[in-house]
Amino acid sequence: MLAPEKIFGLIGGSLKNTFSKDYFTKKFEEQNLPCVYQNFELKNIDELLSLIKNNELLSGLNVTIPFKESVIPLLTQLHESAAKIGAVNCIKINRSDDKIELIGYNTDAFGFKTSLQKFIPKHFSSKALILGTGGASKAVQFVCNQLAIEFTLVTSQENKNNIQAINYKNIDNNLMLSHQLIINTTPLGMFPHIDSMPPINYQAISSNHFCFDLLYLPAETQFLKLAQNNGAKVKNGLEMLHEQANSAFDIFTNWNLS
Repeated sequence: MLAPEKIFGLIGGSLKNTFSKDYFTKKFEEQNLPCVYQNFELKNIDELLSLIKNNELLSGLNVTIPFKESVIPLLTQLHESAAKIGAVNCIKINRSDDKIELIGYNTDAFGFKTSLQKFIPKHFSSKALILGTGGASKAVQFVCNQLAIEFTLVTSQENKNNIQAINYKNIDNNLMLSHQLIINTTPLGMFPHIDSMPPINYQAISSNHFCFDLLYLPAETQFLKLAQNNGAKVKNGLEMLHEQANSAFDIFTNWNLS
C-alpha cells in the first residue's frame, strides 16, 4: 500500500468496541482512496489540538462518547445543524499554510431521522420518552422537533441542570401510556455491560409502544429484549450508525467542503 495522503480517525474515551475503523477502511479501499483510518483514545478533550497539530495528514475525525459536547469550544466553526443541536460527532480539518480550521458537523441527527422514519408509522401521533440528556440525546431531540413529535427528557442525575428533564423515579404508568415512543440514548446495556438497562417499568410497555435503542452492540440489549417481550416494536442503532457514517464519509471525501 502506498503512503496515505490523508488520515481520518475516531476520538473517544474508550474505543475497544467501535465499528468505525473497519467501516471507513473498507470504504476507502472500495473507492481506491489513498486514506487510512485510525482510532485515537483521549483521556480528555484538551489532548485534541496537539493530536491534530502533530499529525499533519489528519484531515477529519469522528467523535464519540464522552466528547460530543466538550469538543465544541475547540472548534473554529459549526455547521448550522450542529450549532442548533449543541453536539458534534464529525470534524472536518482544513489546513492552509500554518492555519488549521476545525469545522464541526452532526451526522447523528441525519442517521437517526433516516432510521426512525422507517420504524414508526408515517403519521405517528404519540409522544416520545427520551432516556438520557447527553450529546446523542440532543441529536434525537433535534429530530423529534423536526418531525413535530413532543417529547419528555429523562435523566438519572439528580442535579442535572435541565429543567425540562425528569428523573426516572418520576415516570409513572400514565406517562408511559402517553409516550409510546421510547428512545434509549444512554450507554446502559452496551457491551460489555450487557445486563444493565434503563430503570423504567417495562411492565407498562405494550404492543402500542415503539422502542428504539441507539446502541448496536449487542444487537438486542436488555432494554429491547424486555420491551419486545411485552409486545413492543423494537429497533437497535445499527442502521442509524451506518447512515451517520455514510454522511460523515461524504463530508470527509468532499475535499472542497467548508
